[in-house]
Amino acid sequence: MPNLRTTTPVARFTLDAAFGIGDVHPRLYGSFVEHLGRCVYTGLYEPGHPQADADGLRHDVLDLVRELGVTTVRYPGGNFVSGYRWEDTVGPREERPARLDLAWKTTETNEFGLGEFIDFCAKTGTEPMMAVNLGTRGVEDAIRLLEYCNHPGGTELSDRRVAHGGKEPYGIKMWCLGNEMDGPWQIGHKTAEEYGRLAAETARAMKMIQPDLEVVACGSSNSGMETFAAWEATVLEAVYDLVDHVSLHAYYEEIDGDRDSFLASAVDMEHFIESVVATCDHVRARLKKSKRINLSFDEWNVWYQKRPNPHPVEDWQQAPRLLEDVYTVTDAVVFGSLLIALLRHADRVTAASLAQLVNVIAPIMTEPGGPAWRQTTFFPFAQASAYGRGRVLRVEVDSPTYPTARFGEVPLLHTTAVTDDETGAVTVFAVNRGQSTALPLEIDVRGIEAHTVAEHLVLADADPEARNTVDQPARVVPHPATGTTVTDGVLRAELEPLSWNMIRLVRA
Repeated sequence: MPNLRTTTPVARFTLDAAFGIGDVHPRLYGSFVEHLGRCVYTGLYEPGHPQADADGLRHDVLDLVRELGVTTVRYPGGNFVSGYRWEDTVGPREERPARLDLAWKTTETNEFGLGEFIDFCAKTGTEPMMAVNLGTRGVEDAIRLLEYCNHPGGTELSDRRVAHGGKEPYGIKMWCLGNEMDGPWQIGHKTAEEYGRLAAETARAMKMIQPDLEVVACGSSNSGMETFAAWEATVLEAVYDLVDHVSLHAYYEEIDGDRDSFLASAVDMEHFIESVVATCDHVRARLKKSKRINLSFDEWNVWYQKRPNPHPVEDWQQAPRLLEDVYTVTDAVVFGSLLIALLRHADRVTAASLAQLVNVIAPIMTEPGGPAWRQTTFFPFAQASAYGRGRVLRVEVDSPTYPTARFGEVPLLHTTAVTDDETGAVTVFAVNRGQSTALPLEIDVRGIEAHTVAEHLVLADADPEARNTVDQPARVVPHPATGTTVTDGVLRAELEPLSWNMIRLVRA
């Protein structure tokens, strides 16, 4: 059944440059590379591929990563990090041992390691974001890894990096204290008290080496965890003075055909963010601190966890096909709405990592020995990264609503706007959650200087299941809208059904 009434009223909001939420931190457009499935092997890295460079990195993938506009990359996990032995990943490849990866029941060859990751970051212009193993390891391992990566030289570990080809320090600034340590699926998972103590001691020791590190403490694995919020409160009491961010993870999928609720997934994401902010600020008040803890939403995406894997996989394979979701235009609209949710909270969400980058629930797909192409979700991210830089404006929407089973009445319009205060340009990102009817939109723009429509690009398709594949890599691409105008200080547009929209306004 369609989710709209017979007639659809106009959605409206006002833009005023005087009312902002906060500046967009470049790290909001981060991504995530884990040693999982084919993210690394035959994804980023495939020696012998026609597009491979001398280091085995695929040129076609590097080009797409740059086009995507990724700013940071979190590495090496994910669940993988809780069994990670970084020493296995450095030095001559022929001397690196193969290991069982318990997280994903695969065999890790360590052919692609720490140095190769730093090389990848250098070639794509991305900032590395490193996670330390607090599952099977702890304080000593973390400070040894930090010394290897960041100390200039003159010690055994830093000189080892130099001998391995890393003459200059890696300069990794942002560090994650483990991954999802509240989850019983995690190797070495812990109670909040156990993790809080370990995280505090690890952060303290790391900052003895480099006081200006930015450190991320593990929040709950998701907001549905039984210990959610209590976990954050307990951990933050232990680490408040030592960390800068607390992490959030969330994935969304359509369940039992309830597309209306799926399209409203960002309602849950925004509630999640606001709940964690409230918990951080409660601890801040209780401890009588002036410092604020920000949020690192370092895993987010659409992920069909309930679907069976269509590819046969045996235990302990090397780089099997795991989590290779093929995204529809509907998924891309939800994905864009999640991006909007992050931007609407840019005052506190100062880092985020799209999980993941290549092949594994990713915007970029590849075939071994074959091509690379853009998934439908590639386009909202690339547009947001390119034009969602600057200051987020406060947007209060007057929108028609539709009923959902999970979230009640939900606005058809989900939107935000970002202004570049230097040029005056304003970019509006908007989603029409309606499945069958266009949504008229009116924006009062008299409070901003940009009144000329530079472009209005739309991601939509008559077939909500349309997707890009190796055979049809450009089946779904953005297209220009028609009829978007500004008259007497009001922008008028029509948002296609089930669509992601980017509207750019510039000074005349």
